[in-house]
Formats: sequence, structure tokens, C-alpha cells
Amino acid sequence: VSSVTPPAGKAARMRKDESLLGKLGGSLARRKRSREVSDLQEEGKHAINAPLIPSSAELHPEDTLLEENAERTMLDPTSREDAKLKDLQRVLIDWVNNELEEERIIVKDLEEDLYDGQVLQKLFEKLSGRKLNVAEVTQSEIGQKQKLQTVLEAVNELIQHHGWSTEWSVDLIHSKNLVAIISLLVGLAVHFQAAVRLPEHVSVQVLVVKVSRKKDGVLHATHVTKELTTTTEDAFDTLLDHAPDKLNIVKKSLITFVNKHLNKLNLEVTELETQFADGVYLVLLMGLLENYFVPLYNFYLTPENFEQKVHNVSFAFELMQDGGLKKPKARPEDVVNLNLKSTLRVLYNLFTNYKNRE
Repeated sequence: VSSVTPPAGKAARMRKDESLLGKLGGSLARRKRSREVSDLQEEGKHAINAPLIPSSAELHPEDTLLEENAERTMLDPTSREDAKLKDLQRVLIDWVNNELEEERIIVKDLEEDLYDGQVLQKLFEKLSGRKLNVAEVTQSEIGQKQKLQTVLEAVNELIQHHGWSTEWSVDLIHSKNLVAIISLLVGLAVHFQAAVRLPEHVSVQVLVVKVSRKKDGVLHATHVTKELTTTTEDAFDTLLDHAPDKLNIVKKSLITFVNKHLNKLNLEVTELETQFADGVYLVLLMGLLENYFVPLYNFYLTPENFEQKVHNVSFAFELMQDGGLKKPKARPEDVVNLNLKSTLRVLYNLFTNYKNRE
């Protein structure tokens, strides 16, 4: 076996690196020997290795540095990947961005973009029409928490007055606690009757870590199920679930209404669930109701995939808003996915506003 001798210059660098590493290693070793490990650090190690905490819940050191009887909550990593939670986050992000469009604020991540209070301030002011007495830009942690305090006090004053229990605080929001941030946004959306359809029955697993016996170095951890949204049952939910006979009457009335106008183009609807799913009839119906021609290049007359259908329904929603209607609470994706409740909500909204239109 032949050995390869490094060039003289390279060998010198290697010796220098080894010498430096040796000094550094010795220094680190001395520091480690002289460093006292605190009780709370030991508790952190115990918590990480304790069988009562699932391996999926990755605890960071700061999560275990607690005073006696204090507790910290964190989202279980398995819940973070839940499809319904991701859907809820997407709906909330879209809603916030839509509300703050004039402010040119774009939210991409709820935890990273809302923790300092700036976006929450603008959102509350837009929804409530009330100007808050806070500094516009705050870089320091103290300034950010002061702004959050002012915003949350204003929010809580409104929401608690109507029986809501607050699941958020300045420290939770500022520490980027996703559950607290989502709970706050859901509370605002419901209170101000936001024109969004929140996914129903979204719940997550939250890990609660608490120091109960500090001397024994024990951290207690438990899993708690936190419900972020419930059902948003309305008249159509009641019809679907409890009064199918009345539902048929409503459907017949809506079919009569839409055909009264679509017949002008020699079009006819027999199934509400399916015939509005690609958005074409919705777009054409809006043109007929508002008495204008919709250019064919604005939508897909024969949509070939899901994205094109969503584009059509979204475009029809824009036409509705241009006509002075509120943004539909249904999502375009739900209409495309043949969700009867969503389709009925959209059509009933048109019926109530245009039922006397010839």
C-alpha cells in the first residue's frame, strides 16, 4: 500500500489546524468541567428522555426552562402537518391579505408575520374602523409587546363582551405560538362576520409542559386537544340536515330563478350541484343579471382542469362584488368540488338581490 505524502505547505497547514483544534478542544473541555449544570437544565434532559413525552414532540431548551408551577404550551409536530390545519392557515392568510390589500401588506406565514403586532394592528383597525394609539413601527421587543398589549386589549374588549373566551396573550403571540395566533384570527373572523368559509371542526394536539416539583427535577407533560373551529351551521346546514323536504322547495325556486335568465342564452339548469361547478354558468348569469356581455377572454368557456374551473368561479365572485354584493362566504374550490351548501349559498345570495330583475 503506497502512502501519499502531502505537499510541504499543506502539511504545515494541517499541523497548524491540529494545533488550533487542540487548543480549542482543551479550552472547551475546561469550560465544560467548570460549568455548573442547573436544576432546570437537568429537568430539560429528563423531560426530553421521559417516556411520557412522545418522541415526535421535539422540545427546545427554552421550552423546559420553567419556574416552579409555570407551564408552557406548544403545538405537537404531528398536528402541524394536519391537512385541515394547513387549510385553515391558508384561508386565514388569504383573508388577512384581502383585508389589508390597500395597505400593501402581504402575509406569507402566520407565525413569522404576525408576532410583532404590526399586522394585527392594521387588521383590527380595518375591521373595526377604529384607530389605535400606537407607534407605527416598533423594532424593540418592549415596543412590540406594548403594541400587542394595546391591540389585544382592544380585541378582548370586543370579543369578551360577546361571550368569547380568549385563548391568546401578549407572551403567546410574541413567542409565535401558532395555536394562539390562529385562535385570535378565528375570533376576529367570526366576530366581524368575515366573508370567508372557515374549515369546520379543526382541532390540534397541544403539548402542555409544567414544572410541579422543582426539587425532584420533574417536568410533567400532557397532551390536550384544542378545538380551533367548530361548525358554522346556518340556514342551509339546517335544511340539508333536518329538513330535506324544504330543501327541495328552495332548490326548485333557485332553478326557476336561474333558468329565467339563462334561457335567454338557450341554456337550462336541472342540477344545481353539478352545472355551476365549472363556473361558466355563474359568469354568464352575472352578465345577464347586470345586463352586460362578459368578454370570452376573461374566463374559460370550456374549462379543462380544476385550476381553470376555480378561475371561472373566482371571476364570477369578482363580478358579484363589482355589482355591489358582498364577497361570497363560500370558497371557489368548494363550488368546484360540488359542495351543495356552498353552491346554494352563492345562488341564494344572487336570488335575494336579483329576484325582481327581469
